[in-house]
Amino acid sequence: MECLVEIKRSEVMTFSHLTCSSQLLSWWGGVQMGPPDPILGVTEAFKRDTNPKKMNLGVGAYRDDQGKPFVLSCVRKAEAMIAAKQLDKEYLPIGGLGEFTKACAQLAFGGDNEVLKSGRSITVQTISGTGSLRIGANFLSRFHGGPHDVYLPKPSWGNHTPIFRDAGMQLKAYRYYDPSTCGFDFKGALEDISKIPEKSVILLHACAHNPTGVDPRPEQWKEIADIVKKRNLLVFFDMAYQGFASGDIDRDAWAVRYFIEQGHNIVLSQSFAKNMGLYGERVGGFTIVCNDGDEAKRVESQLKILIRPIYSNPPMNGARIATTILNTADLRSLWLEEVHGMANRIIKMREQLVAGLKKEGSSQNWQHVIDQIGMFCFTGLKPEQVERLTKEFSVYMTKDGRISMAGVSSGNVGYLAQAIHAVTK
Repeated sequence: MECLVEIKRSEVMTFSHLTCSSQLLSWWGGVQMGPPDPILGVTEAFKRDTNPKKMNLGVGAYRDDQGKPFVLSCVRKAEAMIAAKQLDKEYLPIGGLGEFTKACAQLAFGGDNEVLKSGRSITVQTISGTGSLRIGANFLSRFHGGPHDVYLPKPSWGNHTPIFRDAGMQLKAYRYYDPSTCGFDFKGALEDISKIPEKSVILLHACAHNPTGVDPRPEQWKEIADIVKKRNLLVFFDMAYQGFASGDIDRDAWAVRYFIEQGHNIVLSQSFAKNMGLYGERVGGFTIVCNDGDEAKRVESQLKILIRPIYSNPPMNGARIATTILNTADLRSLWLEEVHGMANRIIKMREQLVAGLKKEGSSQNWQHVIDQIGMFCFTGLKPEQVERLTKEFSVYMTKDGRISMAGVSSGNVGYLAQAIHAVTK
């Protein structure tokens, strides 16, 4: 009996010793705590707030006028049509659903575009816009013959930097937003772009610039296209808001189509998260415009080689939904109505916010709120004013004063105007 006790004690000591040793030799002991995501951090703070009037203006997802997540009717109808077909769940090809990639490119370029007719472009289905950008960044890192520098507008979507940096590209910037006017720094942008080394990559937001909501006018786009051509720069368009910006899919794709008309062989990222409300379905596309069909086939082969070890092939459900909407006449018409309605609600909230600020007695010029476009608005609020909004009014936004207009409704726009006026008067 004593022997058994001794053995058990010995086993405990040995186990305890091994446990301590494994702690000392932890594989992950050197891992540092990463900084919190600035937007998710805003949401977490919002959830903890008990103020019934609290507002979350940080999250970039559309909400209806009751502040609820919105599923488009055309999406529900497309889902019902797909379910009725009782389709299988086999893997998609590496490049995705063929019907989707064709419809995706047609939406961006227009159905009768020369690029599509000549077969000199290749589109692959991706895991929404983020996945599209990363596949594009990986392709540039491996195959771009010029400098591995990507010039981003200052500021740009926060995720652009880690996407390109982690793919091995070097990040540079060109002037874009003018804080003094809360508008486009056209002169600064042209000056900076004219100095970018030849064959570098320049990233352009096709419409509804994130985070500022500031877009060039068509005549300004023309000058940008001209300078970019003179500098022989590779244009990478990020188009995450086609249709959602102005409510018109053709107007929102104008810059992309103009650049192609002018002979730019662009690369393009698309997302269907915002304009179809397919956030969690992760539906996107990546397109490269080439010199000819043979080059497009070679590029396609290398895109597949890049995709295969990352996720093998993309998910099918969202692509089926988007394809059904784009290729079914009545659903497409319904979608165009609904996306127009979403865009108009955002525009209406901009107008009501400015009217509310004037009603509160604000003497400041808030015209930039109306002039900006898309989901986001750069209010011009300073960090200390943002802090006051949060502490005193439970209005949550990122420190740079960016607000998601989707979080504003007819029920809370008056409260938001009152709060902004209080911290800016």
